[in-house]
Formats: sequence, structure tokens, C-alpha cells
Amino acid sequence: MAYRNKTYVIFDGDNDMWAYARMKGWKALKNIDFNFIDAHDLKPLTKQAKSEAYIKGRLLERIKNAKQVVVLVGEKTKNLYRFVRWEIEQSQNLDLPIVVANLNKTRSIDNKLCPPILKGENAVHISFRMKMIKYALDYWPTYYNNSVDKTKSDDWHYPASVYKKLGLDD
Repeated sequence: MAYRNKTYVIFDGDNDMWAYARMKGWKALKNIDFNFIDAHDLKPLTKQAKSEAYIKGRLLERIKNAKQVVVLVGEKTKNLYRFVRWEIEQSQNLDLPIVVANLNKTRSIDNKLCPPILKGENAVHISFRMKMIKYALDYWPTYYNNSVDKTKSDDWHYPASVYKKLGLDD
């Protein structure tokens, strides 16, 4: 399944670290069926991490090793340009499948919070729920790579029936 490939997670490190930590926590629990190979575990930053060029170089190495991307969208994500926007641009340049997980649990694009660079860019927008993220990582990369017409653009999302099938119909 796609979630066994390296996944690069983009997020607001100041405000949304809790969501990234939750994903890592889900992965760590043996009784929960959630796993992903975290691209951030590759090439750890060293003491030289004070240089923006150094940090971006290491992040780019991680992105290039990833097979898909998850963008955690919180209240301030759309305003972050220095790293978040840059990471999204690099992911798009590499034509990586992007899963946008709305921390407010919106099930489709949240036009108020979504970074403009992701609007209409063939990413799938989902709610930040463990089962939904797993589902998207299992199915979106293959669909994106094999079925999405890249000459057109859209904001993708899963129908309510998928959430219901996963037991997320609340």
C-alpha cells in the first residue's frame, strides 16, 4: 500500500506540531493500523540548521525521497511562505501526490484556510482523521499517478460514503 512509501509531512511547526505528533503517535501504537514511513526521519538537521539555505537543502533531500505528501492545514498555514509554501512548491515541482488534511476536520477544500498554492492543484482534501489519512495514503497516490488528467486542475475530495464506510459519519 502507498502508506508504506516515504511520506513527507508539511505543517506549521509553531502551531500545528500537535497534529504531526499525533500522526507519529498513531504510528507508534501497536494496536492501531496506521503506518507511514516519515521522510522527516531521513537526514536529520545538524547544528548548522540556523542557515535557511542549509535547512531548505536538507528538506529538499527529504522531499525528493518521498512518494507522497501530507499537508496539515491549520488556522495559519496559508500565511506561511518561508518554508511551508516552499515545501509545497517543491512537492508540486516533483509531481508528488498531495493529501491536504484539514485540522478543523473539513472534508473538502477549506477555501478560508487552504494555502492558495494548493487551490485547484489536483490535491485531495480530507479531514484530519486517522482512518481518513490512512485511506488517502492507501489510494490517492495510485489514483493521482494513473488517473488524474494533469492538464486539468481540480480540488479533489472523497464522498460522504467513504467516511461512512470508515466509520467516520459523525
